[in-house]
Amino acid sequence: MRIYFAILLFFLLAQHVEAQLNQAQRDSLNRLTQADHQLMLEKLGIDALRAGPSGNPQAPNAANSDESKVNLVNMPDPLIFEDGKTVKNKKDWGRRRVELFELFDREMYGRTPKNLPSVKWELIWEKDSLIGGILTNYKKMKGIVDNSVFPDISVAIDFDYAVPKNVDKSVPLVMEFGWIWPAGMQRPPAPSGPTWQEQVLAEGWGFGVIIPTSYQADNGAGLRSGIIGLVNKGEPRKLDDWGTLKAWAWGAGRALDLLEKDPKVNAKKVTIEGLSRYGKAALVTLAYDSRFALGLIGSSGAGGAKLLHREFGEQVENLASSGEYHWFTPNFIKYAGPLSHDDLPVDAHELIALCAPRPMFISVGSPTVEGQWIDGKGMFDAAVLAGPVYELVGKKPLAITEFPPIQTLVDGDLAFRQHEGGHTVGPNWPHFIEWAKRYLE
Repeated sequence: MRIYFAILLFFLLAQHVEAQLNQAQRDSLNRLTQADHQLMLEKLGIDALRAGPSGNPQAPNAANSDESKVNLVNMPDPLIFEDGKTVKNKKDWGRRRVELFELFDREMYGRTPKNLPSVKWELIWEKDSLIGGILTNYKKMKGIVDNSVFPDISVAIDFDYAVPKNVDKSVPLVMEFGWIWPAGMQRPPAPSGPTWQEQVLAEGWGFGVIIPTSYQADNGAGLRSGIIGLVNKGEPRKLDDWGTLKAWAWGAGRALDLLEKDPKVNAKKVTIEGLSRYGKAALVTLAYDSRFALGLIGSSGAGGAKLLHREFGEQVENLASSGEYHWFTPNFIKYAGPLSHDDLPVDAHELIALCAPRPMFISVGSPTVEGQWIDGKGMFDAAVLAGPVYELVGKKPLAITEFPPIQTLVDGDLAFRQHEGGHTVGPNWPHFIEWAKRYLE
């Protein structure tokens, strides 16, 4: 009995020490993040930022959820050149794309460095696994980034993927930006029914999961490390340097490099998918890397598929705060200071348009379950405004332009569905798969 209590006491003390260490680590990360955020404000010559609205509907400063208060002004047009001329054909659109990429690079997502280090992929393990009744070949890979320019920082990309074992041809693959749940954090309960991996395997497709935080941390403190810190040799970012979303997209591109060398994968039919902040990353990836064939963009909200000129749900001020600024280029912060969202020269519909002609499925949850913070209508409206570009390049826009009832699949090469669940892609996986078959089979 004494041994039992001694062991119990040991584990309780260990948990207490771990909690203290975790809190100390969090405090350190917060201090470093705040310091870097303040440094960017000083570089921009900004004394203070406007506070963003609250995601709590009961808060005094709750985000707007009343459509009658929405007033869209100064909306940029993807088919109007910066000099005011109109885009009339595909050749014109090619030149307009260059303008839009420059605006997004300079003002929102940042410039991807030109001389990025190479990545050498190592096989950690390989095994045959039975997943959902399908025999699969499963590989765990690690991409070792060449850090010879600055050996003080090491970077590696974690990427797992699996393909059906008994196939005699290359197969499509869905790549997800995946999460690693922190120790001690309770994971949400798994939904009933087959997982998304089991569903895609049942179609004869493969799946992959890339861990973006393995090569770029999801906080401002991490900007001096990871791939961003490596390229900058541990120094702070310049005002137009890339943010974390662009860095995560870079890693997905390196995973696609690997898949292009695997004869079991049809690398011309790879879908990029993500939820929430990873939905933003998936959209940025699809826009900037034309090798990805499709996108499944889950509840990406502000900074993703939601219109930022629209005063509904999360706003620019939230994105520019110390908790989220690292996703973007430092230049973006000024739109929560001396400038506002009305001054933004680009918006989400133009990022969606840059994905054309490739198909995209935009997913969002129920406004009563997921809430209005994500702004499902703001994402639908962005897809509507991107429609003329899809038409210009010979593709089908959303089939309708009026926001539909919940659980309505709005079809087209641009597709949209608001499901009955919360902050998840889960209920939309069967609908996405059925829609995607026309492109992947």
